[in-house]
Amino acid sequence: MAAAAQKNNRLGRGLASLIGEPANAGERIPVEGEQRIVALDRVRQSELNPRRSFGEAELEELAASIREKGLVQPLIVRPAGDDPENYEIVAGERRWRGAQKAGLHTLPVIVRELSDQEVLELAIIENVQRSDLNAIDEARGYSELVSRFGYTQEDLSQVIGKSRSHLANTLRLLKLPEGVQKLLEDMTLTAGHARALIGRDDADELAALIVERGLSVREIEALVQARDKGEGTTRPKPREKDADTRAFEQELAEALGLKVEIKPGAGETGMLKVKYGNFDQLDYVRRRLLGGG
Repeated sequence: MAAAAQKNNRLGRGLASLIGEPANAGERIPVEGEQRIVALDRVRQSELNPRRSFGEAELEELAASIREKGLVQPLIVRPAGDDPENYEIVAGERRWRGAQKAGLHTLPVIVRELSDQEVLELAIIENVQRSDLNAIDEARGYSELVSRFGYTQEDLSQVIGKSRSHLANTLRLLKLPEGVQKLLEDMTLTAGHARALIGRDDADELAALIVERGLSVREIEALVQARDKGEGTTRPKPREKDADTRAFEQELAEALGLKVEIKPGAGETGMLKVKYGNFDQLDYVRRRLLGGG
């Protein structure tokens, strides 16, 4: 119990606990870490990072920001096992990739002595605190802590700051076929869609229908229930878009520079969807809607 409490206390503070004061003279690497400037080619990614997907467009935007303002937030690294002059990323692989694209030759880092377990814990905390982590990468990180380090879901709930039901539902996504998991990784499907497909032999077929027809979570749940009742031929048929609707979509997409979809509903109702790739684009849409240009 004492060890678990110590672990939860250390990680409950999240990434803020990683940023400490510079090292005192004579210390090799203090507990809170040592700030250094290191050559970019001395830093490498970690196999323990649960994040596997990095959007190219978002990396290009990050690289442009780094070129203009520099790399403001340092990476968290640990000495690599093969060479003390090399470093393995604990937190900040996205920034490392952006720095490469921006053409930087050196990086600000905070070096810490960390075990594999601590690296995985901190990598998951950093990634889960970001809203753009896909559900499969998140589930793989949780699964690694459970299988490799013996975590219970209660332990994970306290360390990561997520409910036990969220952890259980996320871990269940790893039971889906690989094709469906790939759609989740690409964020073509949401976790809500995918949960309705867990344990089904027709999961791949249903996932393709979701993508093809733009089905909502409620619609796919209704379709699943209909199939379970023997009404397998029942499929929601989306309304065809007329020429005016398609032209309206194109006009909005050109005005915003983003993907716009209009989904007709019953009568004159419908839904307007604007897809954004990052928070800057979301803020741009907000300002346009509020008349801020």
